[in-house]
Amino acid sequence: MRRGRSCPAAAAPAALLLPLLLLLPLTACDRLAAAPAEHAAAAGDPAQDADRGRRLPPVVDHVRTDDPVVFLTYDDSAERDPALTGLIRERRLPVTLFLTDTVAGPAYGDLARLRPFGASLQNHTLDHRSLRGLPYAGQRAEICGQQTKLRSRFGVRAHLFRPPHGTYDTTTLRAAADCGITALVLWRATLDAAGDLTYTRGDHRLHPGDIIAVDPDHPTATNLTARTERLLDTIEEQGLRVGNLEDYV
Repeated sequence: MRRGRSCPAAAAPAALLLPLLLLLPLTACDRLAAAPAEHAAAAGDPAQDADRGRRLPPVVDHVRTDDPVVFLTYDDSAERDPALTGLIRERRLPVTLFLTDTVAGPAYGDLARLRPFGASLQNHTLDHRSLRGLPYAGQRAEICGQQTKLRSRFGVRAHLFRPPHGTYDTTTLRAAADCGITALVLWRATLDAAGDLTYTRGDHRLHPGDIIAVDPDHPTATNLTARTERLLDTIEEQGLRVGNLEDYV
C-alpha cells in the first residue's frame, strides 16, 4: 500500500461510485488495513500469492478447536536435557520439536528414538538465520535444505515450519510453500526462564488450541524438565491436556 495517498475512490463522482459500492462491500483500502501483506496469514488463513495465483501457508499461533488441548513446542537444544527426553518417553508426550541442523544435528540419533513416544520432528531451518528480508533463494535454501536433512536422517517429510525468532515475510511464505511446508507455526504463550507463562496477545490464561513455545536454552532458565513438569501441572489444573499438533494443523 502506498503511503501518503488516499483511496482513489474518494475522488470519483458519487453517481459513478454508487454501483461500484453496491458490488464491492469491502474496499481495497479496507482489505489492506485489515491484513498487511507481510502478515496476511497471521490469523490462520492462507495468504494469496499474487505473482503465482496460488495459496500460501497459513501462519498460526492458535488452533480453532473445542477439544481441551494445547500444543507443546520446543526449539533447538531441548534434546540436550536427558531428563526431558526421559519425561517425553515416560508420559508419551506428543511434543513438537522444531530442529535446526547446525544445532540439533549431533543429537539426531537421540531425537529419532523419541518419535515412537509421540515427538514430532519439524523444520526450523539449516542455520537459524533470521529470514525476513533475505532474497527468495536464500530463504528457500534454508528451508528446503532442512527438509532434505530431516528426510535423509529420519525419513520425515516435515510439513510444519517455525521461522527463527518468529520473523518472516511474504517471501518466507513463498519459499516455505515451495519446500512442501503447509503451515508456519508461531505461539500464543511462552514458558519463560522462570517457568511462568507469558502471552503474546489476549487474556493471560490458556485456551483450547493454544500453541506454547518453550525456550530450552535460555541462559538464565531454570531446569528445563522441572519447568516442563510445572507447565504440565498448570495444563492439567485448567482441564486441558497436551495434544498432537500434527493432528490439528
